[in-house]
Amino acid sequence: MQGMSTPTHFEGQIDCTVHGAVLQICINRPAKRNGFTPKMFQELGEAYTRLDDDPDLRVGVLCAAGDHFTAGLDLPTIAPLMQRGEKAVPLGLVDPLNLGMDGYRRRTKPMVAAVQGITYTLGIELMLAADIVVAADDCRFSQLEVQRGIMATGGATLRMAERAGMGNALLHLLTADVFGSDEALRLNFVQKVVPVAGLLGEAMRIAELIAAQAPLAVVATRLNVLKGLEHGPVVAMHDFMGVQQRLSSSDDAAEGVRSFVEKRTARFTGR
Repeated sequence: MQGMSTPTHFEGQIDCTVHGAVLQICINRPAKRNGFTPKMFQELGEAYTRLDDDPDLRVGVLCAAGDHFTAGLDLPTIAPLMQRGEKAVPLGLVDPLNLGMDGYRRRTKPMVAAVQGITYTLGIELMLAADIVVAADDCRFSQLEVQRGIMATGGATLRMAERAGMGNALLHLLTADVFGSDEALRLNFVQKVVPVAGLLGEAMRIAELIAAQAPLAVVATRLNVLKGLEHGPVVAMHDFMGVQQRLSSSDDAAEGVRSFVEKRTARFTGR
């Protein structure tokens, strides 16, 4: 985000800051428009894994230092991996793109993405892999892989069509055009558009609202929505009774009832 000035490694880095129950994950290579190197991919996977593994963390916020979210891949450093068919995120970590590939874990906790300025290729795929996206009104989006003779393989071919329909997805995937925040909002790629100065504040506000809810219920709700999208509503529906039985027996469910009766804010523990 603008105003952040943490010194960066020449290959870039991912900075993590804890704000209560929220893990802020910052892409930090502004001198190169936050172009992703193998080092940054590994650190991003480690940050997502930290979010899922730390019981004190409930929500992630993905943001970026400087004026731009990311211009995408740093091709000179990434191309050798692509040519060898290797992955930049080590096996066993949570996959930031949440594709369900063999050898990778899938994220369970919510992620809010805050995007600004240039948000190209990988930037779009990272935000579509998040759960809620807040965009600055200065965003420029482009899924331009076809201009480079390659295909988007981080989820854009799947999630753009899921959000916006086949025609709208192919309009942008096949033309490699640049479009703005209003178009991204129209296509359901982002959920809110705000002025640049208020971007991180709005993303953190949403994350803190989520973090205040019962953690087990939040995770179960998110996973059920995801299952419905990926496997269909009938499959997801079969989880209703079992999940509800488990949740209703939790300490948090009891606290939810107590807080309602006592007319106070609930104090959830995630148990």
